[in-house]
Amino acid sequence: MDYDDMLDRAVDETPDIEGSSERFEVPSPEIRQEGNATVFENFQSVCDTLGREDEHVMKFLQNELGTNGHIDESGRARLTGEFNQRRIEAAVDEYTETFVICPECGLPDTRLEQDQGVPILRCEACGARSSTSS
Repeated sequence: MDYDDMLDRAVDETPDIEGSSERFEVPSPEIRQEGNATVFENFQSVCDTLGREDEHVMKFLQNELGTNGHIDESGRARLTGEFNQRRIEAAVDEYTETFVICPECGLPDTRLEQDQGVPILRCEACGARSSTSS
């Protein structure tokens, strides 16, 4: 295999990156009150958009909102207490900034990895590796 073949192969295997974070839009949380619980109806959809495990997002929301909760069988988050849509949206935005958006290039093309037990945000667009506060 010569240099040109290897270069072609590398280009073929490189993921297509748009170069703009405009394509990345997290759905607004759909919230409703049920007794003394707040139900985050589209929680699973938000997690899918973020590309993160629902348990990780849920743990962050619980810490950020100072409450407990669980994910029900239909993928909704049920949080103890009353939280308005703006409060949940602010927590999701904070999660996105901390665990999704690359601090170097600003793109959402990242993966969460563990490096000696420490969560690391690795960007597939620019190759940057940065620590997160879990």
